[in-house]
Parts: sequence; C-alpha cells; structure tokens
Amino acid sequence: MLNSLASGRRLALRIMLLQLAAALIVGLAFLTLGRREAVSGAAGAVIVALGTALMSARFFSGLGGGVLALSRLLMGMILKWIVIVGGLIMILVQYKLPPLAAITGLAAALAVYLLAFRFKG
Repeated sequence: MLNSLASGRRLALRIMLLQLAAALIVGLAFLTLGRREAVSGAAGAVIVALGTALMSARFFSGLGGGVLALSRLLMGMILKWIVIVGGLIMILVQYKLPPLAAITGLAAALAVYLLAFRFKG
C-alpha cells in the first residue's frame, strides 16, 4: 500500500483548508466591488469546501475492500456535487447574489485541487 488512510485524511483536510483560504481571498478581492459581491464570491468557494468535507467524511469512514472503497468514493463524489450544485442554485436563485462572483469563487476553490495535487510535498 502506497498511502495510509491517515495521509489521505491529512491531504483532504489540507485541501479543505486551502479552499477556505481561497474563499477568503476571493471574498476580499470582490469586496472592492461591494458587500454582496464579496459574500457571493466567498460563498461560492465555501460550498466547494463543504462538498469536499462531506466527500472526505464519506470516503474515509472506515476500512473495507476495493469494491466498498470505490462505492464510498462514488457516493462521496455524488454527495459533493449535489452540495455544490444545490449551493450554487441557492446563491443565485434564492439569495439573488451576483453570479460572476459566485462562479469565480467556485472556480478558485476547484483550482485548489490542481495546486494541492501538484505540490503535495
């Protein structure tokens, strides 16, 4: 086995914290345009971090064989995307926040994956 569950949990926690940092950065960047834009940008990134947390909790919930691990991974991914799409719909439709800021926050938080796996040190 190349990785332990503990190292996977640490990586998932690091990614989630980096996504929350991206939410802060995007929120501060959009604060120059107004409070609603800042909230929208930060919320777009926070829903990705929440989805990552739920997926990680589902995937690392216990030991098991390959089929069980794959099913937990797939269910975690489905849960993550339900949270992301549902959160984005709430941001745009229910709260009527600016869409450009929300999508920018969403893209910034998803870009954290590229950086986290490229420089996992």
